[in-house]
Amino acid sequence: MQRRKFLRTTGVGAAAAAASGAIAAPAIAQSAPELKWRLASSFPKTLDTIFGASEIFSKYVAEATDNKFQIRLFAAGEIVPGLQVADAVQNGTVEMGHTASYYYVGKDPCFALDCAIPFGLNARQQDAWMNWGGGREAMADFFKDYSIHAMPCGNTGGQMGGWFRKEIKTVDDLKGLKMRTSGFAGEVLSKLGVVPQQIAGGEIYPALEKGTIDAAEWVGPYDDQKLGFNKVAQYYYYPGWWEAGPQLSAYVNLAKWNELPKSYQAILEAAAAKAHTSMLSKYDTQNPKALRELVAAGTKLTPFTAPVLEACYAKANEVYADTMAKNPRFKKIYEPWKQFRGEEVLWFRVVENTLDNFMARLSASNKI
Repeated sequence: MQRRKFLRTTGVGAAAAAASGAIAAPAIAQSAPELKWRLASSFPKTLDTIFGASEIFSKYVAEATDNKFQIRLFAAGEIVPGLQVADAVQNGTVEMGHTASYYYVGKDPCFALDCAIPFGLNARQQDAWMNWGGGREAMADFFKDYSIHAMPCGNTGGQMGGWFRKEIKTVDDLKGLKMRTSGFAGEVLSKLGVVPQQIAGGEIYPALEKGTIDAAEWVGPYDDQKLGFNKVAQYYYYPGWWEAGPQLSAYVNLAKWNELPKSYQAILEAAAAKAHTSMLSKYDTQNPKALRELVAAGTKLTPFTAPVLEACYAKANEVYADTMAKNPRFKKIYEPWKQFRGEEVLWFRVVENTLDNFMARLSASNKI
């Protein structure tokens, strides 16, 4: 009897509250501010996978906050050039950016460790280092000096070695070559006679077409086909030893990050993680088809020779030794990173690579 009375009275009370519009919003909704931020990307809109990661990111944030937190996207060049995103975030021109950290090695070589360095970690190993190997903590300590909170926000997976107008059979063939590349790769290649050029993605094709550069690397078959590199260069080399698993990052101005409610910070981290896995899985889905189409259209798919790779590896180690001697902070991050790489390579060699190589032999024999 008492139970029926309770239900009747609570039902009447709820109906009255609804009629008067007095139902309280959930506590999280009451404390959630309405925000409109801007995000500057280093990438053109035409590259739907790499630029698309920022679209996935902003859509997730909007939906998770009932559109209270909206992030407007700007492609490379719309607010700042693609290679100036870090500056724009640091000085507060925009609240956020989406970029590849190795673009900024000119500021400090430590930036590259947030993305990729020659003969470095593949995508899974990079995730392992960031999440469990101390990478996220090491990079956070570095980024705070640039007023940036950085979050992993994408990975392209292993990249190609790029497009060349001529064959690269020996180390001597690299001498005098003007090549678009980024990060430490340029410094390593310059030791072998290459003249590195850092050019944003949307500007590579005209430079290659006009002959301003002789070679260019970007990401892989899916993007490279979209950008039309096969129309102006014949030889497509692999592997991209400078980018085994390059991580993209979402940058947030540190002061703006600290102003956010904890719930919004958690949503941004979750959105970045969603975009991160989406980018890698999309590239892994789209690259095989694009590579088949490029080869069918006449592209000459060619591996770098062992002597070229070995020479590049030796020069990379020279660069790291020189950098550690000049930059104690790089040494502090690089040395444990290198130890972590050694453990990861050993583990992948035992299990992953053994099976991968077996399956590759089956594929070469048309048994798959």
